[in-house]
This record gives sequence, C-alpha cells and structure tokens, in this order.
Amino acid sequence: MNQREKNISHTIDVHTPSVARMYDWLLGGIENYASDREACQELLEIAPSTQVLARNNRAFLQRVVRVLVEDYGIRQFLDHGSGLPTQDNVHQIAQRSDPGCRVVYVDNDPIVLAHGRTTLEENDRTAILNEDMRNTAAIFDSEPVRRLIDPNEPMAALFVSVLHCLRDTDDEMDPAAVIRRVAERLPAGSYMVICQLVSDDPAVRDGVTHLMEVATGGTWGRVREQREVRAYFGDMRVLEPGLVDVLDSVSYT
Repeated sequence: MNQREKNISHTIDVHTPSVARMYDWLLGGIENYASDREACQELLEIAPSTQVLARNNRAFLQRVVRVLVEDYGIRQFLDHGSGLPTQDNVHQIAQRSDPGCRVVYVDNDPIVLAHGRTTLEENDRTAILNEDMRNTAAIFDSEPVRRLIDPNEPMAALFVSVLHCLRDTDDEMDPAAVIRRVAERLPAGSYMVICQLVSDDPAVRDGVTHLMEVATGGTWGRVREQREVRAYFGDMRVLEPGLVDVLDSVSYT
C-alpha cells in the first residue's frame, strides 16, 4: 500500500475492488488502487473488449448529454450512480452548451462522494447526493434535488453504465422497479437514458457476472440480455434508432 492509500484507508476500503474505481482505471484515471487494477486485469481476460467498451460508453454519455441540451432543450439532469469523473462530467458537458444547466449526481461510494464534493464546491448549479440510486423517494425529496431541479420543467434521468451493478430482486429494489418509479416522477417532456452491459454469449455473461460478484463482495448485479434492457423502458416511447450498441448511435427515451 502506498502513502496515498494509507492516508484514506480509514474511510475507504482499498482492498475490495470498487466498480467506480475499476471504471476509472479502464478510462485511464488515477483514482484507483491495486485491488481495482487486479480485478480489471481479470475482467479483461474474460472480456478483452472491456476497456474499449468503457471508453465508448463514456463517449456515449458525452454525446447524449450534448444532444439533450442542444437539440431537446433539457436544462436539468439527475445522474444516478455517477461514478468518478475521469473525463468530462455531465455538468461540464451540459454547461458548455448552456451555463444555466443544473445537475444532481447520485452515488454512495465514499471516494466518489469525496471527489465530487471537492470538484463541485464552487459550482452552485451542481450537487452530489449521498444516496443509494434505488431510493427514488429519498432522492427526489432531497435538499439538492428540491433546490436544483424544477419539478415543473422537463429533465433527464441518467442510468448510464450502472444498472448492471444492481441485483435482480422480487421487491421494489429491482432495477425494473427503480426505472418505473423514476419514470413516474419525471415531469412531462422528460427523457430517460439507459445504458447497460449486455452480451449474447452466455459464457461472457456468466463469467463477467461471477468475477464482479466475487471481486466486489456481492455488491454487483449481472450482465443482461438486450431483451431485458428493452423491457426496462416499459410504455415509454423509445426514440429512433431504438435500442442499439453505444458505438452505433445516440439512444434515449
């Protein structure tokens, strides 16, 4: 353990891989530790395209936020499971197009919260909320959301590369139930963005899911099939070109 790891080890578990820190490493960031890097190396052995996928996914987030602001007039965003901002954050992308855009990030990873608070403390149009992304009522009723998000104006709810971190359950914590609850709280004219790991290969789905389950101590969901992701949208109208790979187009509802 290096000195930096010693300084924060009393608040952050540097021995158990974190999904946010693994994603940070895949994007070329520095907010990660040996356990995260080792887990990423194992992941790359099962799915060699993972690092390219992570970077394409980040590029998708950048494109979709810009399009929502410039083409659809969205000025407020709720980013569920925002993770570590190795590259452009949602507020930076949105505010380049319109400085008046407001963004609330939702995460409960200690290092994400610490980094986010430091990064956002001088931007009064952004906030980071310490909350489980599945606790919809607590999120929408929180002070940051009430302060920054106008319930009478359209907004965008983002679930980019986070739903595969959630387990399937038989209650209201199930990913599909979470999406449904958030959709019910969105004002008219709002948009939902969903991007989740999928694979048509059962061996890849099972291998990645098992690795992440073990590496994170059971705090992960699973790689899903495309049909499962499509079902998340329920009765929402999916804009053209529909549900596609992030490489192919910008897709949101």
